[in-house]
Amino acid sequence: MFRRCVSFSVFLILVCGSSLWGDKPSATASSADLTFRLPTTSGETVELKKQPDHKVTVVCFLGAECPLARLYGPRLNELQESYRSRGVRLIGVNSNQQDSLEDVQAYVKKYQIQFPMAKDYGNEIADRYQAVRTPEVFVLDENLVVQYRGRIDNQYLPGISRAETTSHDLTNALDQVLSGKPVKLAVTEPNGCFIGRVKKTEVTTSLTFCNEVVRVLNQHCVECHRKGEIAPFSLTDYDEVRGWADTMLETIDDGRMPPWHASPKYGHYANARFMSDEDKKVLRDWVTGGMPYGDVKNMPKLPEFREGWHLPEIPGAVFEMRKRPFQVPAEGVVEYQYFVVDPGFTEDKWVTGAQVLPGNRSVVHHAIVFIRPPDGADFRGIGWLTAYVPGQRIKKLPEGRARKVPAGSKLVFQMHYTPNGSVAEDISKVGLLFGKGEEITHEVFTLIGIDQEFEIPPHANDFPVTAKVRRIPAEAELLAIAPHMHLRGKSFRLFMKQKDESEILLDVPNYDFNWQHIYELSQPMKLDDVDSLEFTVKFDNSKENPFNPDPSEYVTWGDQTWEEMAIAFFEVAEPRKKKKVEKIARNKKPSQKETDEQRKKKYEQLVAEFIQRFDRNQDGQVDVDEVPLATQRYGRYRDHDGDGIIGKEDLWKR
Repeated sequence: MFRRCVSFSVFLILVCGSSLWGDKPSATASSADLTFRLPTTSGETVELKKQPDHKVTVVCFLGAECPLARLYGPRLNELQESYRSRGVRLIGVNSNQQDSLEDVQAYVKKYQIQFPMAKDYGNEIADRYQAVRTPEVFVLDENLVVQYRGRIDNQYLPGISRAETTSHDLTNALDQVLSGKPVKLAVTEPNGCFIGRVKKTEVTTSLTFCNEVVRVLNQHCVECHRKGEIAPFSLTDYDEVRGWADTMLETIDDGRMPPWHASPKYGHYANARFMSDEDKKVLRDWVTGGMPYGDVKNMPKLPEFREGWHLPEIPGAVFEMRKRPFQVPAEGVVEYQYFVVDPGFTEDKWVTGAQVLPGNRSVVHHAIVFIRPPDGADFRGIGWLTAYVPGQRIKKLPEGRARKVPAGSKLVFQMHYTPNGSVAEDISKVGLLFGKGEEITHEVFTLIGIDQEFEIPPHANDFPVTAKVRRIPAEAELLAIAPHMHLRGKSFRLFMKQKDESEILLDVPNYDFNWQHIYELSQPMKLDDVDSLEFTVKFDNSKENPFNPDPSEYVTWGDQTWEEMAIAFFEVAEPRKKKKVEKIARNKKPSQKETDEQRKKKYEQLVAEFIQRFDRNQDGQVDVDEVPLATQRYGRYRDHDGDGIIGKEDLWKR
């Protein structure tokens, strides 16, 4: 079990939100002079004159650290190249007070920006254009009339990375302007980071950055929002905090930060992350009160954080996912990648601590390492070993607790990558600490509750699926809970049932795929008197779900994010010397003993359904490669006899 400061993340969620307009603009909102002359990152100047030399000019407001601006940088390069011969000119403008000229130069270099990139000191040009966020584009005709303003397209939104663009807003506007036609959709709302404007307000508060504000940020934010960590910008520097102030308040007010999705009404969790109303008020009053710096003598020290391996000891063994790097493209959707590693264990190992160390944090969304034991091995649970999520903190298992890795086991890396605007490479690895078998009193393993047989109908906005843990180990302790769904996941509720009573143990009313927390109990919970652990997940397959890849689809189980899963993982510790018998959870008590004929009929039906579901090449049998790895792992569909086919005999052994 691991401790962490935040969970699965797409960087967009950290800083990008739905548009927040002071006044709803039109395409011709500003009558101000839209001409300008600004310094560029190359040391030259760029000018937009009253009588431009081009048919169309695209002014694009960008930020050096904004995740959406990073993703769209390469796309704007392609647009400039495609439309240059048609008389289109693109100019980039950075109006953020927190972005120095050096920051903008680094952005241009990393994302190979081919168009002029200007620095708008004092955000004068952003004010003239009434620009709100980055990225935000303005299409100006040859008379400098704004014909379109808003987003570039709809592929990248807060927490969303669609496989394909379905609304080409900027290119549609360009094509219509160039052909002399009116722009059909002249205004769209940009999704991105607030422009970090220089505030022209007098100081009206006694709160200061050096005193009250730094203390709030140190407690809730800087574990991830600091140099070299997973968050896209730092909140340890005064100028940075001032520039990100509006975005910071927006993400706090709408509940995106600090990231935590469980209801405080149920359960007690050691890694809960709540910002009190008092702390929120400190930040809000400081921003509206002019953001004074204060006396540096009052500033507390930055908390100490351990870099690299977080384990209390140097790992006894380290295994890379593979020798050559995996290349992550600049944009698009990358399917889950699986890498199988043979650690060469010739004897059983007891793992007391494990950590995944990502090779490239900027593109590793999450990573899970599973144990794949050899057939016939004495093994408990589903094989979860450890995982990486952004900002996590790792510790050893409690004394006397360890996970068993049988001799001959393989390690399976499940890697989820998210492109960030530039081509990247990754070699992630896992480090292990080992204990002595004679000193291990409790075996730690992961149980699973799962339903793989659901089918979510199109446009359903509240589709429930229920599941339970099939077996509860005798004398075991529950340590942590981890719900898992994909982009249509809406909510999760776990029930603990004892005799005739039912108690809500965990409630996640607003599940978010990008922040899949492992909810770590403050104190281990004894399972002796628990009859069952049952949960209900709900899915939103409607068009109102902004994360939904396609509301018109029937959705079934699958590995990829556009498919779905209904799973809950349960971390438990069980004494190696047991006195009691496992309790088997049943949907209902059997009324009578099944006959051989009934069992045979049920088995034949299982085989027929299995073949119908997975036989992709329609050859009447299911090859191992036709079954998703996650289904093999969680559903226990395995090729026991090693012939490359999952046949009737293999299904009988599941």
